[in-house]
Amino acid sequence: MIAPLVLSFDLDDTLWPVGPVIAAAESTLLSWLRERYPLTLSGHDLESLRALRAGVAQRFPDRGHDLTFLRHRTLKDLFGAAGHAESLADEALEVFFSARNRVEFYDDVRPALTRLRSRYRLFAVSNGNADLQRCGIGDLFAGHVTASAAGAAKPDARIYAALLKMAGVEPARVLHIGDDPLADVVGATQAGMQAVWLNRDGREWPKAFATPPRTVSTLAEII
Repeated sequence: MIAPLVLSFDLDDTLWPVGPVIAAAESTLLSWLRERYPLTLSGHDLESLRALRAGVAQRFPDRGHDLTFLRHRTLKDLFGAAGHAESLADEALEVFFSARNRVEFYDDVRPALTRLRSRYRLFAVSNGNADLQRCGIGDLFAGHVTASAAGAAKPDARIYAALLKMAGVEPARVLHIGDDPLADVVGATQAGMQAVWLNRDGREWPKAFATPPRTVSTLAEII
């Protein structure tokens, strides 16, 4: 195995559990809308708002990778339907993002990243829209590639190509770590990179994919 010069990390469900974060952010946004602009929620609840966002994704199939766009467009539609200015969507999205970036790291994350940073350059590669600075770990990373910026989501080769361009290294010199078998392991491997599957909860590896080159249960094992 060629020694990596760069380590890249998925974010959601790799560095923190994302389900509770999104649930809390959506609940915060819903409460804010109910208090400030109640007309926007006429006939709506959390599930119907998610259905609206799914409808936006169908209307804009070329933007399906861009979660920020989908939420922003949904909020614009919501305000517009209530007779409010669509520009209020900017303020509403900020309410969501403020809560979305209040993450709770897995216990191994900060110690492992701090140690690894002394030996490698660290990058984040994420389909989501977390902000490393807001999350409090921006100082540990040399860069962050998002699906929104790359124009494609993992496992698409374009997002990994964006990482390689940002890092300025050959694919074989990158080791990517993530929790998703397809998006992280298969995607990175197909892009010519090394990959590690982070399996924190003892899941079975999908039989449809080739066995991962390496599996760990915590980031401490990367060290």
